[in-house]
Amino acid sequence: MIKPIFKIKENMAIGGLYIYGIVPNFYGGAHFRSLKNAGVYAIPFQNISAIVGDRENKSLDLSNRESVYQMLMHHQIVIDQIIALGFIMILPMKPGTSVIAKDEVLTILTKGHDLFISSFNHIENMMEIDLIVTWSDFGGVLKDLSSHPEIVEETDSNVKKNGIFSQTDHVKTGMLVWEKLIAKNKEIELKILNVLTSFSTNLKLHEVINDQMIINAAFLIKRNLKEKFKQRVVQFDQEFNGLLHFKLSRPLPCYSFFTIELKELNPEKIAFAKRELGLNEEPSELVIKKAYLEYIKQFHPDAQYNNGAEDRFKRIRMAYNTLIEYSMAVKQSSDIEFASLVNDKITQKMFLVKMKD
Repeated sequence: MIKPIFKIKENMAIGGLYIYGIVPNFYGGAHFRSLKNAGVYAIPFQNISAIVGDRENKSLDLSNRESVYQMLMHHQIVIDQIIALGFIMILPMKPGTSVIAKDEVLTILTKGHDLFISSFNHIENMMEIDLIVTWSDFGGVLKDLSSHPEIVEETDSNVKKNGIFSQTDHVKTGMLVWEKLIAKNKEIELKILNVLTSFSTNLKLHEVINDQMIINAAFLIKRNLKEKFKQRVVQFDQEFNGLLHFKLSRPLPCYSFFTIELKELNPEKIAFAKRELGLNEEPSELVIKKAYLEYIKQFHPDAQYNNGAEDRFKRIRMAYNTLIEYSMAVKQSSDIEFASLVNDKITQKMFLVKMKD
């Protein structure tokens, strides 16, 4: 059993329940009873359930990389255990999502119900496989690129012209090598992705962490195409004859495509956003967007040269995003009137349930 190790503070107050994911309720009672083996349990609502765990009285310091790493590992391990218990259809929550009590979990299930059901329809019989491609001998690649005729010609020309190869020349040569490397990486990336995307229904490119990494991608594939996908990666490995290193993840929940994010919208931020955009009436989305467009014309840094324009522009964008998120949250709630924004009558925090960008 994985024992809870800390409470989480992630854009909301420290909570008593950590939410790992959402599952449909078509699994049998034995499945749900087995969740105790992973140290978690289900909170049901209609035809869906949240998988949660109780949190200990220990806070997570988000500025501490080791603590964050432990939290991420804990999150992944527990979800792996949940899947191993038979819950192969799970919508993972963004790591670090916690709430205070069961009633807030039920609020999330109520607000996000339609989103969850729609997402289950998309991930049925689907899985995510992540692929990382790097150069096997990065130093050798740089050496080969530096021998490119264009770069050799540039080097020889500088030596003949100046009699020496100066520090400035070194920098210019390095830039040329870097440009060749970027072009080569892109060429390989396109070749591989053009083939592998034919086996997938969606692709998400993640940021590469250094120049040695060529591809960092997530593929959404049908379960019955898993082996064909892996075989094609093996063929690429053979085609490049050891020049590249291919690292495939095991089949994963659809983290990159269907991770649920919970955002807390507190009354103070909403009231501040309303004032920032000069809204004194019931602000429909149309009114919010109109006010936003008018203000950004006035305070866009390209149009204003005073010192305060850029800061005001950032506040306006933040205010706009806050009110649009509030509008989306209201749409998820049938019992909350949008007119609650009138006269600053917002008194309770609200949750917006959405897909993580």
